[in-house]
Amino acid sequence: MQSAATTHAWTSLRARLAAWCCLFLVPFSSLHADPLEGALQIDSAFINVDEGVYQLYAQIRYPQSEEALVALREGVSLSYDLEVEISRDRRFWLDASVLSVRLARELSFQPVSERFVMRDPLEGGEQKSYATLEAALQDLGRVEAWPILVASQLALEGEYRVRVRASMRRGRLTDALRTLMFWTDDWQRESEWYSWLLPR
Repeated sequence: MQSAATTHAWTSLRARLAAWCCLFLVPFSSLHADPLEGALQIDSAFINVDEGVYQLYAQIRYPQSEEALVALREGVSLSYDLEVEISRDRRFWLDASVLSVRLARELSFQPVSERFVMRDPLEGGEQKSYATLEAALQDLGRVEAWPILVASQLALEGEYRVRVRASMRRGRLTDALRTLMFWTDDWQRESEWYSWLLPR
C-alpha cells in the first residue's frame, strides 16, 4: 500500500508532466503554431576600420512570442548566433574565402532573481541581466565594434564581399524537457544573408 507521501509525489509528477505537455505539444498540434512567430532579419550592418582593425556593427530584429517567454521560464535556453563571411572576388574561379566567424550568445532565465540573463563573448563572457524579454532581445540585436579581422588579411588586390546572417535556435534543455522536445525543430530560425562590398 502506498504511503501518503508517495501518492503525493506521483500526483505532483503527473501534474508537472501534464503542464509540460500543454506547453509544447498542444501549441504544435493546434494549427502547428509557431513558437517563434515573427520575422528574424538584419536591419542594417556595416564595417568601420579603426587603426587597421575591421569592426562589425549590426542591428538585428529577433522575434519574440509568449511561447518563447514561457519556454525560457521553464528552463529552456535560446541561442542567438551571428555568422560573418568575407570572400575575395575572383574573375575566373570561385571566390576565395578570407574569413568565416561566428558570434554565439545565449539567453536564459534565472527564476530566483526573475531576470533574463545573456552571456556575451563581446564583453569577455560577462553576463548581462534584464527585467524583460523585450529588453534582452533589443540588446541581443545590437552588435557594436566587433573586431573580425585586420588589414593585413586583405593584402591581395581585388574586391572583398561581406555576408552576415543571424540565427536563433533552442539551446540547452533540462533533462525532463529534453524527453518532451526531442522531436521538434520549430525553434530554429535563420535570416537572409545581408551582403555588401567591403570598404578599403
